[in-house]
Order: sequence, then structure tokens, then C-alpha cells
Amino acid sequence: MTMQDFNWKKLQNGSDIRGVAIAGVPNEDVNLTPEVARLLGQSFAAWLAQKLQKSTADLLISVGRDSRLSGLELMQAVMEGISSLSTEVYDFAIASTPAMFMSTITDGFNCDGAIMLTASHLPFNRNGLKFFTTQGGLEKKDITDILTLAKANESVIPCNRANPFGKIIAHDFISVYAHQFVTKIRESVNHPEHYEQPLKGLKIIVDAGNGAGGFYADKVLQPLGADITGSQFLDPDGNFPNHVPNPEDKVAMASICEAVIKHQADFGIIFDTDVDRSAGVDQFGKELNRNRLIAIISAIVLQEHPQSTIVTDSITSDGLTKFIEKDLQGVHHRFKRGYKNVINESIRLNQSGQESWLAIETSGHGAMKENYFLDDGAYLVSKLLIELAKSKLAGKSLIELIGNLQEPIESEEFRIKIIVEDFKALGDRVITQLHEFGETQSDWEIVPNNYEGIRISCKSPNEDGWFLLRLSLHDPVMPLNIESNVNGGVSKIADRLSNFLQSIDSLDISALTSH
Repeated sequence: MTMQDFNWKKLQNGSDIRGVAIAGVPNEDVNLTPEVARLLGQSFAAWLAQKLQKSTADLLISVGRDSRLSGLELMQAVMEGISSLSTEVYDFAIASTPAMFMSTITDGFNCDGAIMLTASHLPFNRNGLKFFTTQGGLEKKDITDILTLAKANESVIPCNRANPFGKIIAHDFISVYAHQFVTKIRESVNHPEHYEQPLKGLKIIVDAGNGAGGFYADKVLQPLGADITGSQFLDPDGNFPNHVPNPEDKVAMASICEAVIKHQADFGIIFDTDVDRSAGVDQFGKELNRNRLIAIISAIVLQEHPQSTIVTDSITSDGLTKFIEKDLQGVHHRFKRGYKNVINESIRLNQSGQESWLAIETSGHGAMKENYFLDDGAYLVSKLLIELAKSKLAGKSLIELIGNLQEPIESEEFRIKIIVEDFKALGDRVITQLHEFGETQSDWEIVPNNYEGIRISCKSPNEDGWFLLRLSLHDPVMPLNIESNVNGGVSKIADRLSNFLQSIDSLDISALTSH
């Protein structure tokens, strides 16, 4: 394969690399091959050596993967690429994305860098790479620099006697990482009768969706005394034969909710493919995701850190704001969508002197100041389980924490397609025109301090809600989120918006009009 005409830029997806790894899907050409993966491994090692001002021979890099079908071959190629620069490699086999970061700061490992092969919740034919240093996940510019190195082939050093291959050594790091949770939960619950098994008497079901999260059931919950009967889809299988591993997917959430009810469990846990996202299910089979997940973890954080600022993405509900600010006496700071945006904003607030202990997206990406601002789904549910065990000791229910949360009656997301080449320019124009239109509507109020798109509060009794229209970062799409506190309210707001939007050329608003 000649790399001369290869489009390296197409592999960049913000602060990650993503590509098509398996052929067979129409109009999706393979661009993440073993050869490309080998060059990416080399380029990361070369980039890291420059950054740390070390020789590549003095580096140690760990590599792991999720259960994707292409993972084994691509991971092998990445490791070969790294080791070709005399760098030592730790092979962690199936791992989680957060575990890979933890390998850079865990005693006994202290890797200089780490790579996770995953494409999160994307279809089976995709794969990708996430990179870490001791400072956390890489930023967008770092990925651009690594791809620039790969394109220039500057990192390719022919192997000779003076430049031997670095060793590739297998390690069971996931057990080490899992034991960190076991220790944390034991210490935090501090159970007066069975300290070693603070989850004894609790039935907790894990749904890993055949991704990488199955370890949590047998390596975390069982040592803590939990009954994991009913746990499902724990074995890694890149065909994802049962449902996609995605807490935002309705079929996936329905599956774990049904399992909790069927087995009369105290709690349910669902992870995405690489375990950086999670959601819960309460004892009644009701999901704890999106606004409910944010509310419950906010309640826990604000018990520990009163008046903290909670940073969320832009599409959280008005009821959540009221709950955080009125009931919990915290500060709710809505920011742009994108987990890196939310995390970086929380870090920025802390640096400016405004305490922020939680950054969380409605997708289930949650990062805590106490845990290196790492978006770790297993850490998030561990915090919930600590509270679950404490609640049981106090004769209470975990769900009582969010008893005052007001939830919308209706909530919908519509995707409005932009059918023009320069979609960003049109998207910006639509938002400007909607802003002007909104100002003329007596019962609509434009929400201030909004960081992306336009958010409008709808005050009339038959709408009683809000909507947010924004432009997708990468795609010719304008996602529209609408929530209402009355039956039929979403349709009323959608009808009013479609009347306005239909006058704008090159917009496909069929998703709205067919509602």
C-alpha cells in the first residue's frame, strides 16, 4: 500500500482517531489498516519522545483494546510500530479506555503513554485510537501533530543492531485497575459489620453489551459481596450480538431495565463499549441516565463539596438546573456539547478559582475532579454503589436523593439535515435568523449565556418548555432538542419552528414535519 495519496486528516475525530477497519459496508472504504495502525504507533512514540525529551528507547507505552473484531490485528500492528523504535510495550489485551490512562499513574506501571483501540459506540466495522499521557487524554492539536508525523513518515527508523526492537510484555492490568475500585468502595462505605464485603445482600446486575466492561461484575462486584445473578452480555464479542453497548440506545436501556425487574435486583449497571460511559437502573427498573444520572451524581458531589459548580453539556433540562441550584444549593453551568469541552471547562473554572468537582454530559460521559477529570464509567457507577450501600445502612433508598427532580413530560431530539456544501455557513445563518425571529415572539425568551447554537425558553401554557438548535461539529446536521412540561408541548413547539424553518432553502426539515 502506497501512503503517498493517503488522507491522514480524515482519520482525525476531534481528540481521537477513528476510521473504517473492516470492509463490506457500502460507501465505507477501509482507511484504518494494520499498516496505518503501525505508523500511528510509531508516530505516537516519536511524538511522546519529543514531548518528554526522552529517547524512544527510554519510553514505556501500554496498549489495550475493546472487543471489536478488528481490534486484535490492529493492536498487534500498533505494538509493532511502537516497538520498532526500541520502545518497550505493555500488552494489556482487552481493557477499558479509563484503565489505559490509569496505567500512566499507577505504581508499578507508570507508563509514559498509553493507547486504547476503540471506536466507542460506533458500528462494528469502525475502530480508532485514543491516546494518553500522565496529563490525561490528548487534545485536538496533539492528534493533528501525530498525524502530521505519520504523513511525513519521520518516525520510521529502520531496525538494526544498534536499534533493536523494544520488548512487548503481556500484563493483566485490568485486575489491578479493578482492585482500585474494590479498595475505594470498601474504604468509602466503611461497613461496620462486613468491611470486606460492603455490597453483601445487594443484587447488582451488569450489562456490558459484549464490550470491555464485563470485568466489573467478577473483578469488582463479586469480591465486594454483591450477588451478580442476572448479569448479561459480559463476554467480549465484537459482533455485538445482543444490543449495541451504548447507554443512550433505547434497546440497550430497555434490556438492562427488564433484567433488573426480572431478577428483582437492587441496581443495574450498563456500560458503553470501552467503559468511559455508563448509566444505572434503580430497583424499580427505571433508568438513571441523562438528566437523572446527572442529578444523582450531582447530589452525591454536592453532599461532599457544597456549592460546587456542576458543568454539563447544553441540552440538559430546566428541571435539572432548578434541582442543582435550588434543592442542592450548587451552581449549574451549561456549556458546549462534547465531553472534552465539558471537562476542559470544569478544569478552567477550577483554575480561575471557581470550584467545580463534576463535569458530565447527558451521554453518560462523567469526569470528577477527585479522579483526575477522567471520564470513567466504572468510577461513576462506583460512586453510585458507595451511596447505595450507605443508603441501605441508613434504611433509605438511593433514589430518594433525586426525589425533588422535576422531569419534563416530553423530550425529543430531531435532526435537521443541511443539503448544501458549505453547511457551516448556512447553519450559522439559520441560528442568526432564529435569534431575530425569537426576539419578535412575546412568549419566547432567548436564554442568555448559551455557548452553542440558540436556546429559547417557551413560556406559553400549551408549550411550557424549551428548545436548543445547534450545528453539529462534523456533520451537515442541525440537532434540535425540545422539552416540554405539558402533553403535546413538543409538537406545538416543533410546529412553530417548522413554520419558521420552511422558508429557508437547503434545509431538510422532514424530521420535524413528520412528527
